[in-house]
Amino acid sequence: MKKHYKKLLAGILAVLLLSGFYMASDIYFEISKNLDLFGKIYKEVSFNYVDEVNPEDFMEAGIQGMLNSLDPYTVYIDENKKDEIDLITNGKYGGIGISVGVRGDKVTVVEVFEGYSAQRQGIRIGDVIIETDGEKISAEEIKDLSKYVKGEPGTKITMKVLRNSGRDTVVFNLTREEIIIKNVTYYGFFPENSNNAYIKLSGFSRSASEELRKAIKDLNTQKPIKSVIIDLRNNPGGLLDIAVDICSKFLQQKALVVSTKGRNPESEKKYFVMQDPILPDAKLVVLVNENSASASEILAGAIQDNDRGIIVGERTFGKGLVQTVTPLSFNTSLKITTARYYTPSGRLIQKIDYSKKDNAFAGPDSTSAASVKYFTVNKRPVFGSGGITPDSIVEYNIESSLTKELLAKGIFFEFADDYYYNHQDADYNKLKDEEVFSSFKKYLGNEGFVYKSEAEKEIDKLISEINESKVKTELNGELKSLKEQINKITSTEMRIFKNEIIRQIKTELAWRYLGHEGKIKELLEKDEQFNAALNIAGDDVTYKRLLNIK
Repeated sequence: MKKHYKKLLAGILAVLLLSGFYMASDIYFEISKNLDLFGKIYKEVSFNYVDEVNPEDFMEAGIQGMLNSLDPYTVYIDENKKDEIDLITNGKYGGIGISVGVRGDKVTVVEVFEGYSAQRQGIRIGDVIIETDGEKISAEEIKDLSKYVKGEPGTKITMKVLRNSGRDTVVFNLTREEIIIKNVTYYGFFPENSNNAYIKLSGFSRSASEELRKAIKDLNTQKPIKSVIIDLRNNPGGLLDIAVDICSKFLQQKALVVSTKGRNPESEKKYFVMQDPILPDAKLVVLVNENSASASEILAGAIQDNDRGIIVGERTFGKGLVQTVTPLSFNTSLKITTARYYTPSGRLIQKIDYSKKDNAFAGPDSTSAASVKYFTVNKRPVFGSGGITPDSIVEYNIESSLTKELLAKGIFFEFADDYYYNHQDADYNKLKDEEVFSSFKKYLGNEGFVYKSEAEKEIDKLISEINESKVKTELNGELKSLKEQINKITSTEMRIFKNEIIRQIKTELAWRYLGHEGKIKELLEKDEQFNAALNIAGDDVTYKRLLNIK
């Protein structure tokens, strides 16, 4: 009988081994077959297509087309974008030290990094870039601007800008340098007379953990830290191991931070805190919003699941995928999604299931349903999929559609430039809200700004359709009468939302007069999410209740 079982077991093992061999054999055969097919098509088209084909561009199009069937984070990085790898991994690149964006229809300097060529030479926020090294620059080519301003440290660049609402033209001769992006973009006690530390963490590049450690150490030398608010809003993430290292500043040794799982079950990897925290007892509140992603969500998830602090703000982005950068030949790289990550409670917070996007995926969907309940260390219920849900939800709302339109058109930004150049000697702290608001309304009139509410736009559309139909109707007259009534309501919108508009104006003016630090402080004064976090940190009963501490 034993021999019979041994033979049966040997037979089962043989079948399993053979099936595994055939499965592996099948995938290698499929890869080999399709590589051969791809190569033949590539050569056939390159040699025989009716028009001449650029082999390099044609191949890149093929690579991009193939990767587009996967998730948006799996991308091919060619040699012209090598600086992106340095930025992703080391938080540095060769450049002049500015950040640009489109304001209206102009390529505009929106930030100048302190200590670099652009700042030393006198480039200012609001300068409109019109030319670099003789090449005309417009909003349509903003994607190509990086190849002009970025480059090898030590190389030169000539930049022509318009300033003071286009009244002045200034030419700068700049030298590219190694630009190191700060991850901790601001830290300090806020309110200044409190023991609450505020730290703005904007990224997770290689130096982030050390920057945070230095910030905490510096604050501790000033006075005892009783509470910390870590601001991860609009932080797109970065390196996983750096997120783990930052968690170790707050979590107890041996606490689980995150786990990752790749295609194969044996690829699971768990990350634990390997050292004692530097702030073990201070209350901790983490601010997040819909633009907090990736490593930000690892940090927020670890803090929440270990019940180390309170998460405040809005539901996060929902990126639970891990990427690995693989060097290829000819100075190119592939950034490829190799795993999913899970918070300590076991949650996968990935919002979009890319496996349902295309039939290129062969495996089953492994995302977790939003209805699945998980539990923190203190047995608080939390849920997977769709990001990290804050313990205290505080939404950031701009109530007025007028304010939204003024922001979208960059008018607050442009007004701040105009006002600053006409009042350069003004003391920001003595600026009166009424005077600034009056100047802003005058500026809108001079610029010919006309605001139409959504209701007014719909009525105009109806009137236009009626006129085009050439059918005389009393409804047309009634619509025009209704439009007049709406116009009266709309004209009072600026007065109704006056405080909201002044807040946007003062924020931009603070940046011009007081710099980056001044802008941060101005924002925090009226920041509802920050003030909610501050109230929680200062209320021992509420803090313990939210963490389910008995």
